Amino acid sequence: MVLVKSFVLAGLTAVVAAKSAVLDLIPKNFDDVVLKSGKPTLVEFFAPWCGHCKNLAPVYEELGQAFASSKDVQIAKVDADAEKVLGKRFGIQGFPTLKWFDGKSDKPEDYSGGRDLESLTKFITEKTGTKAKKVLQMPSQVEMLTDSSFKKTIGGDKHVFVAFTAPWCGHCKNLAPIWETLAEDFINEPSVVIAKVDAEAENSKATANANGVTSYPTIKFFPKGSTEAESYDGGRSEVELLEFLNSKAGTHRVPGGGLDATAGTIDILNHIALRYSAGADKLAELTAEAKKAVKSLSNDAQYKYAEYYIKVFDKLAQNEGWVAKESARLDNIIKKGGLAPSKLDELQSKSNILKKYIDQVAEKVLGKDEL
Repeated sequence: MVLVKSFVLAGLTAVVAAKSAVLDLIPKNFDDVVLKSGKPTLVEFFAPWCGHCKNLAPVYEELGQAFASSKDVQIAKVDADAEKVLGKRFGIQGFPTLKWFDGKSDKPEDYSGGRDLESLTKFITEKTGTKAKKVLQMPSQVEMLTDSSFKKTIGGDKHVFVAFTAPWCGHCKNLAPIWETLAEDFINEPSVVIAKVDAEAENSKATANANGVTSYPTIKFFPKGSTEAESYDGGRSEVELLEFLNSKAGTHRVPGGGLDATAGTIDILNHIALRYSAGADKLAELTAEAKKAVKSLSNDAQYKYAEYYIKVFDKLAQNEGWVAKESARLDNIIKKGGLAPSKLDELQSKSNILKKYIDQVAEKVLGKDEL
């Protein structure tokens, strides 16, 4: 019981995010960090719910990384929705608003240039003479499609999410790092392609015209086996794009490329697992019911983890505490890291399945209110 309780409580612990290169400002530290530091600072006033702010976020983080080693300039941000005092103090009326502080005065200069990395970097360099550090970039995971490769890719055995862009388009430049991040999130999904078409390039103009592209960026989703596209008109943040693609492709990716808590699980078998209790009086009945359910799913590739539910029931018949011990073991392996992406997906999916049994046992051990 102690082991079960420890596992459940450990599962509720939040994962600490990697440290950002962008400084977070609040009323308590603003003056010391920005006005009295003697360091010029670019400050973004944003709101968490703002779509344009979400689009700017990865660009702004990359800007922070580019100047992270500099002693002559700072990149910072203020959640002006939470810190209304600062928003009012500097006359913030819309989001995102970017202001340049020279490190000596409390009278900032409004930034009105482009919100792409190139424009922001150029502005800071012109103001300070400080050059941005070149950020080491991984090879792009976005597949560039031309007239010939588009025809070969669309309608095949993969879902294809395509952004039609133009080199001069500011909104396309803002989308670019988000699109790259999205491609990295789906790097371990062989059935999904994140692609781009340069709508003004000679070798891909015909494709853009054939798909009725008249503005940039235009985003379209092509289901596998189909050449008929669905236009995407939602938000352009990583989370919003992920949610859409997961719903269309049947995937379970989360920001960072991991899996969500439902990956690997199967509804009909979840209901059976959740009926398991610490007493073994109904175990044989539930096992038989699960085996019957698996037979009806065994030919569907979506249910490759169906047999794992049966394995769990068989293990429980031998040892009532097996689920809690195995859950803790998998959890420790996942936390240690260093796993190949495919192995991490497998262990996370199995861990998700085990939690369906754990939830029921934990409720008996801890009591409903404590959970």
